[in-house]
Amino acid sequence: MTPVSAQAATAVVAAVGSALPSCTVSNDELTARLDTTDEWIRSRTGITRRHIAGADQSTADLAIRAAAQALTSSEPEHVDALVVATTTPDRCCPATAPAVATRLGLTGIPAYDLAAGCTGFLYALATGSGLIAADTARTVLVIGADRLASLPHPDDRTTVPLFGDGAGAVLLRRGSADETGALGPMVLGSDGTGADLIRADRPGALHMDGADVFRHAVDRMTNASRQAATAAGWDLADVDRLIPHQANSRITSFVARQLGVPDDRRLSNVAEVGNTGAASIPLLLDHASSDGRLAPGHRTLLTAFGAGLTWGALTLTWPDLSRTRLPQGAPHDR
Repeated sequence: MTPVSAQAATAVVAAVGSALPSCTVSNDELTARLDTTDEWIRSRTGITRRHIAGADQSTADLAIRAAAQALTSSEPEHVDALVVATTTPDRCCPATAPAVATRLGLTGIPAYDLAAGCTGFLYALATGSGLIAADTARTVLVIGADRLASLPHPDDRTTVPLFGDGAGAVLLRRGSADETGALGPMVLGSDGTGADLIRADRPGALHMDGADVFRHAVDRMTNASRQAATAAGWDLADVDRLIPHQANSRITSFVARQLGVPDDRRLSNVAEVGNTGAASIPLLLDHASSDGRLAPGHRTLLTAFGAGLTWGALTLTWPDLSRTRLPQGAPHDR
């Protein structure tokens, strides 16, 4: 993907938000019914607990909570478009995004779903960035929301421990490429020959070829990250924070090692939330920004891999969100 020129309108991160179900399930609770142990789960995944949505909590519910948090922190006068990245829409038809927009009081704006597996959030950022670059929108709300805990068979000890539910949101605004928070070069890719490596024909029927997924995830995220850093004019030694999709700690550790990024610069929350799919990266952005691990000025590299197969990476310098208040004015004419 060709980077947007400095003269063109650029998408800038204006706010973040996140949402997790209140119910948590520990490894010990899983081992009480599955043929596994806490040590086995932690040593292979780094996960100690995950948040699980109740039967009355939908993907849209989680998306709305995360989006509302982002909107409250930035107080925009208007939002011009909304994109929901998800593998678990509430229904096959219609899409989840229009309902999310309406429940947020945004009826009338373009709102649509995007499915790209666990890479979905990066694909959605690229889509939002494109809307801004084309002057179709001045502000775009990008949400990653998934209820992945519903996909594995409840007795599958290899996949049940991996997944949790959640949502994360980022508000993008129109800005310039030299601002902190401006989205840098994006690298996106897919390979349908690996479609069967991660698949779920219906809830409770997830299949995942662990060894091949591990190999592809490390290779694809590493290569995409290198390409994005090069396009941004960064040496990998310049990266202050690596924000990888939280598939499991072994994958993210291998990616960081391949890139030469020190482990203390590789951020993670997988121990507390598990693999939350398209919600993974925005959840981590919000958590790390809130607790100070991700600070203004940090040169940040995002990367993900998911079903499809899909992968991606992008760069940005993290902004000071405590000072973010979007300019007031009339809604942008579309």
